[in-house]
Order: sequence, then C-alpha cells, then structure tokens
Amino acid sequence: MSVKVRLKRAGKRNALSFRIVVMDDRSSRDGKAIEELGYYNPKTKEEKVDVARVEYWAGVGAQVSDTVRAVTNRVKNGKSLKDVVRKPSLSKKAVARIKAEEEAKAKAAAEAAAAAEAAKAAPEEAPAEAQQN
Repeated sequence: MSVKVRLKRAGKRNALSFRIVVMDDRSSRDGKAIEELGYYNPKTKEEKVDVARVEYWAGVGAQVSDTVRAVTNRVKNGKSLKDVVRKPSLSKKAVARIKAEEEAKAKAAAEAAAAAEAAKAAPEEAPAEAQQN
C-alpha cells in the first residue's frame, strides 16, 4: 500500500479550504483519510500543520505532495502565507509596452548624448577655423 500526504478538499463552492491528510494513493481526493495532519485555507491564508507528524509519515515512506511540502516549509520557518508577496503578473501586451518604452528612452538618451558630443566638438572646431583664416 502506497501512502501519500496530500490535500483533501473541504468547504463550499467558491470558498475552498483543504485538509492536510495521509491517504492511500488509490483513494479518491475526498475519500477516507488515515490521519488528518492540519488544514490550509488559501482564501483567508490560514495554515496549520502538525510538522512532526508530516516528518514521521515522510520518514515511514509516504510521498508528500508539492503543495503540502510548501505549506509545511512555511510553517517550519515561521512564515505565514500572508507574509508572502507575489509580484503582479503582467500580460504580454503590457510587457511589450514596457519594453518599447524602455527602448524609446534608451534611444532618446543616445540621441541626446550624440547631440551633446556634437555641440561640444563644434565650438572646439570653430576657433581652429578662425585661426586658419
């Protein structure tokens, strides 16, 4: 019998919460659990896990899902999901617009630098021509 530590869905429609449970991997997502180890609510960002029991089951050979591993690591480190700040994801159109603006600024800066060099070089050449005449 292969055992997994994974999430079991609970809560109403559009108000999801999950229980962290130990289950036989052949059982359905919401089937009977061997043991409940905690809960995880992504909406309210609440997490509670019995870390010692998760480590016990992992030591006995249970496979821990990626999400449960991430939640357990946050709880071990004393971090809350509320403390984690995600960068806003930008659409392809927004990324392209930002890139175009950066390129335009770089081009304008290069043109300004070239104009400044030309202006700086022009007064130096003008007196040299005046001395030759």
